[in-house]
Amino acid sequence: MIILDALHAVMSINVLTAVTIGSISGIIIGGMPGLTATMAVALLIPITFSFSPLIGLSLMGGVYAGAMYGGSIAAILLSTPGTPAAAATAIEGYPLTKQGKGGLALKVSVIASFIGGTFSVVVLLLVSPLLAQFALKFGPPEYFLLALMGLTGVISVSSGGLAKGIMSGLIGLIIALIGTDAMSGMLRYTFGVVELYEGVSFMPALIGMFSIAQMLALTSEKRIANDDIDLSSIKREKMPKGMAPFIALGTAVGTLVGIIPGEGATIAAFVSYNMAKQKSKFKKLFGKGNPEGIAAAESGNNACVGGSLVPLLTLGIPGNTVSAALMGGLMIQGLIPGPELFTKYGQITYGFILSLFIANIVFLIVGLFFAPYFARIALIPASILIAAISVFAVIGSYAINNSMFDVGLMLTFAFGGFFLDKLGFSLSAIILGMILGPIAESGFAQALTISGGAYGIFFASVPAKILWVIIVALLVQPLIGHYRSRKIKNTAS
Repeated sequence: MIILDALHAVMSINVLTAVTIGSISGIIIGGMPGLTATMAVALLIPITFSFSPLIGLSLMGGVYAGAMYGGSIAAILLSTPGTPAAAATAIEGYPLTKQGKGGLALKVSVIASFIGGTFSVVVLLLVSPLLAQFALKFGPPEYFLLALMGLTGVISVSSGGLAKGIMSGLIGLIIALIGTDAMSGMLRYTFGVVELYEGVSFMPALIGMFSIAQMLALTSEKRIANDDIDLSSIKREKMPKGMAPFIALGTAVGTLVGIIPGEGATIAAFVSYNMAKQKSKFKKLFGKGNPEGIAAAESGNNACVGGSLVPLLTLGIPGNTVSAALMGGLMIQGLIPGPELFTKYGQITYGFILSLFIANIVFLIVGLFFAPYFARIALIPASILIAAISVFAVIGSYAINNSMFDVGLMLTFAFGGFFLDKLGFSLSAIILGMILGPIAESGFAQALTISGGAYGIFFASVPAKILWVIIVALLVQPLIGHYRSRKIKNTAS
């Protein structure tokens, strides 16, 4: 049987070593602002050419899985998302660290990441061809509605009220408009700056608003956490009760979003986080350090790992930018995505999928063992942290495009984000608007082009109807809650 042969191949010392090195390297890379999983996998492609296909793919798969988890470490401890997908985790993780509960947040993160990643790999292993057909049902109208569903989350991620949440999302959408219009080729709001022709670079903006802005806020503190952190107590700390439903929610959402070509772990994390907030009995704790948000976001972004490989391996359609880089690794080894991968090259393909299980186990062990030591970062004097994180932020912003303009962009977003945060605007909602704006715009324009301007195309397919139901459900509950709180305030006054 092919799977048994693949399992035997994966158990070789060379493959196990490759997976372990890849996973640990991924955790380190994911924890460094600006060094994304896409960058790491792309850099590995020429290196893996000298390896056997299974070893090369296992190394890249290990980096992919490890980086998805690694981004949460800096997000939780320093409010510095190592990867864009960890931005949602920072919303709840950093407040917990400030309360001296960074170890608890890290434990929830690694367990949720493991469950989400493992489930998505099971789905990849068992039902890839079937789910790949599901992915093909998504066209421009569905992409627009999926982005719209994500944009409803600006209400959930904002802690400054409904009005400022919507305004924050609009700021993000306006920033996303900067650059060249993909449909008409017209330049928008570039002010003659050549570096803005391709739009605002996302990672410098993310690093600025989440990293440097937090470092500016930290200047008035001696350290992140004021309480002493006891390593032994963190090791004994149990997983909080009630996390299972939120991990399951994030896992399901992340797997499905990952399967849809063109979407990514960042969208999966925010959609999972928003849905968790709607489902939670403790909505008021969100934004102040609720482990439920971490559980949903981390299981969601890690579930994207397996999900994004479904359309890649079966149809040759990358699910996101990381899987596109992995496709380069497949091609350089002479492996063409499609049915032959599961028949003629079945041992390599199934071996690669099984290696992802091992990668998840590796980062689970590393995360659980080192969580107490990671948590001690919160006790480092603020003066040292501010200097170190600022250096990493500058290097990370520059390294993306080797551009000093991106460093200036990062600093601009840092100061802008700092003052917007002080005024009660939501930085998370701004980031969400920047992520989903281009997807919504291109999907909307392409759909109307296809239909000749008929808006009925947004209601025509079954997936579109399902997405409309979800959008309405996500909007109704927060609006009712806002109306009730206003009514209570008016009655009290």
